[in-house]
Amino acid sequence: MHRHTISVLALAVASLAATPAFASAPPAEPAPAVSADPATPDDVIVTGTRTLGVTAVESATPIKLFDADALSHVGQPNLNQVLTQLVPSFTAQAFGGDTANLTLSARLRGLSPNHTLVLVNGKRRHGTANLAVLGGPYQGAATADLDLISPSSIKRIEVLESGAAAQYGSDAIAGVINIILKDDKEGGSGYATYGKTYGSGGETYAGTLHLATRVGEDGFLNVTLFHRFHDFTQVGGLDRRVTDASGKLLTTATSPALSAAQQALYANIPGFPYVNKINGDAKSYLTNVSFNAGYDFGGVEAYSFGTFSKRIASAYENFRVPDRIIASAVLGVGGTLGAPGAIVFDPNGDNPSNGFNPREGIREEDFGITGGLRGNVAGFHFDLSSTYGQDKNEVYTLDSANRSLFIDTHFTPTTFYDGLFKSSELTLNADFTREIEAGMAAPLNVAFGAEYRRNRYEIGAGDAGSIYKEGGQSYPGFRPSDAGVHKRTGTSLYLDLDAKPVEALKLDAAVRYEHYSDFGDKVIWKVNGRYDFSSAFALRGTISTGFRAPTLAESYYSATNVSPTSAFVQLPANSAAAKLIGFQNLQPEKSTNYSFGAVIRPAPKLIVTLDLYQVSIRDRILGTGSIFGSGGATNFPIVTTAIVANGNVLDPTVSQTGINIFTNGADTRTRGIDLVLSYSSDFGSAGTVNWTLSGNYNETKATRIALAPKTLTAPGATAPIALFDQGAISYLETASPKVKIVGSALWKLGQFSTTARATFFGTTSEYLSPNGGTFYLQRVPSTVIADLEVGYDLGAVQVSLGANNLFNKRAPTISQVPGTTNTTLVGGGNVIDAPLGFSPYGINGGYYYARIGFKF
Repeated sequence: MHRHTISVLALAVASLAATPAFASAPPAEPAPAVSADPATPDDVIVTGTRTLGVTAVESATPIKLFDADALSHVGQPNLNQVLTQLVPSFTAQAFGGDTANLTLSARLRGLSPNHTLVLVNGKRRHGTANLAVLGGPYQGAATADLDLISPSSIKRIEVLESGAAAQYGSDAIAGVINIILKDDKEGGSGYATYGKTYGSGGETYAGTLHLATRVGEDGFLNVTLFHRFHDFTQVGGLDRRVTDASGKLLTTATSPALSAAQQALYANIPGFPYVNKINGDAKSYLTNVSFNAGYDFGGVEAYSFGTFSKRIASAYENFRVPDRIIASAVLGVGGTLGAPGAIVFDPNGDNPSNGFNPREGIREEDFGITGGLRGNVAGFHFDLSSTYGQDKNEVYTLDSANRSLFIDTHFTPTTFYDGLFKSSELTLNADFTREIEAGMAAPLNVAFGAEYRRNRYEIGAGDAGSIYKEGGQSYPGFRPSDAGVHKRTGTSLYLDLDAKPVEALKLDAAVRYEHYSDFGDKVIWKVNGRYDFSSAFALRGTISTGFRAPTLAESYYSATNVSPTSAFVQLPANSAAAKLIGFQNLQPEKSTNYSFGAVIRPAPKLIVTLDLYQVSIRDRILGTGSIFGSGGATNFPIVTTAIVANGNVLDPTVSQTGINIFTNGADTRTRGIDLVLSYSSDFGSAGTVNWTLSGNYNETKATRIALAPKTLTAPGATAPIALFDQGAISYLETASPKVKIVGSALWKLGQFSTTARATFFGTTSEYLSPNGGTFYLQRVPSTVIADLEVGYDLGAVQVSLGANNLFNKRAPTISQVPGTTNTTLVGGGNVIDAPLGFSPYGINGGYYYARIGFKF
């Protein structure tokens, strides 16, 4: 079997090398022009089936389609935001901690972002190198970064909301997002847009240009250029070390208490009392270039497509009070303020007594390219392709200082190179299909093929200043013990049979064999069927198994995450230090999916789809709660020993230390319902309206929580602690809304158009704790968010004005324990008025925009 796999892949490589040109198109034969808005779902799909000519409404699995027109009526030029406003089961991350705020993620059906496979023109898209490390519902995300694909380059998006690992391989547990690029033969289009939040900053400028041209008689080339600038937003800033909840300066009689010298120093902080800028969007510059090309040589088509993106971004971290560096350098730890001859330290270019706002920054370069051949030979349709993608992030700490270096030498850099993350993926595919007459209502469609995948993940060490003792404030560099290069290869074979025994019955079965160099073999399968009782009513169902290998980042990521009062090491799951505590190497997740639904057409132009589903995941990979070495409600000396063994050096001034680690620590069960209603109305002289109502109910439960290794047994206890505390479990079960309903209407009257959308988000909640002992429930109540856009089409020019979150709904802030004025008793943070970052509708309030488009 292994020799056969290699021979098939060698054929693919040889065929690619022989072709004089590359071209791109969807993974099946080119589909007719579509209007993929849910209101008109009778469009040919290429996702979830290997049979040509299947439409969305005929599919045996639930799938949603959105065309370029539907995507264009969302104001924010960001694909994550586009999908979260159109797909009820899709939620986008609003705010991330540390470097995750620079690369926000998203997920389907309340599962991990890693459980959704992203395809571009049917080919696997590589993931980001920037792992989401800190606790929360998006922890562990290392999937494809949708923000690096320009919405203007997209012809349509197909969202398959069903497990499809047997068809597409590891990762497709929650579903598949297949992005089909534009393949126009001529013409062009573009737009310029400006937007801003209401009172939170976040100015956004974006522009794009899409050009299409013929290549000879039978080819095409599409090129899309996109650039976006997005400024910081600020939605909090009262710092508990400086002010009380009303914004007044703390005194010698408050808790915490400030000395008279500190009061005089802190009162001069610029922007007082809003001194802490950590809560808000990162500032970013993003440039993206993409292309899609194809040429038909007559029976054989060459294709190629790809993207290149460059992003420069930075995000504020916790404010460092004025005496954190200066007083320590002059007097040593524990000294008092006011000594003469203070050494000048001025990272922000202001008075040194102002303190400083460190930032984490990245310089990211990302590219992906696919080339292939497809056509027909000897009765077989073949598709041979090669895809390579790479994401590189150079990480910096800006406007900061290394406290220990300043104490020891009276010098510190203010900018630190912390090192890099780099991941790459090479995928070779050989896919074949053939129709065989078998005496049934339609020919038997047989599809088979092979895939080879090679992954590489690298952490590079930081400069000397970034790793001297505890490193730079807010984000220390990666140490030589953190750095390393890790690799994996995987091969797979699949077989897919699609039959139609009688006119009303469709059956599909797929089986896939996978072999990983670090995990061995696995066989997974999928069966689904659909029976049409009439043109107005059909039932469909699916059963499948899945398999997801841990990403290399989950297995080997190592770094120290800090705040002004804490330092926690993300211990590599596959490290010797982890084994010192008793953790074992990560193993693959296994899943079983069930889905049952109906497609109903009760009246002309009215289509209803209803699907129930269950996804069970065994040995799910999750980030543990904080395991304390010091400063927690329960502390373990072995944790401190493991930190030392891993080569990490922690800030000596912090009061809490510990570790977090990814582990196969739980089984989960996700149940839900998807409902879509679509209808089109023609009011004659009053125009036409496309109505859609789509909703998702989704509930995840942890059905098994593993115990920690025996070394993590608290004094006097008879069993180890649970791997996941109340906070970590709430990330799984309640941090996404159980109910999300999207209702929209697109009204067109001559040259005018209006898009009105209302989204209902159910209640979300998390448990927060300052020390891993007492937990406090934090809630975002159910909310309706309204979006509105009004446009006028002048033919070659289109003008639009609109708002996302029209009525400026704001996320609630962290609530205080009754009888206190200090939220550190809840979340352990420094910002008193911090918004709840897991809010499903974001933390910035309303976004208002204008856009002018053109086409030719």
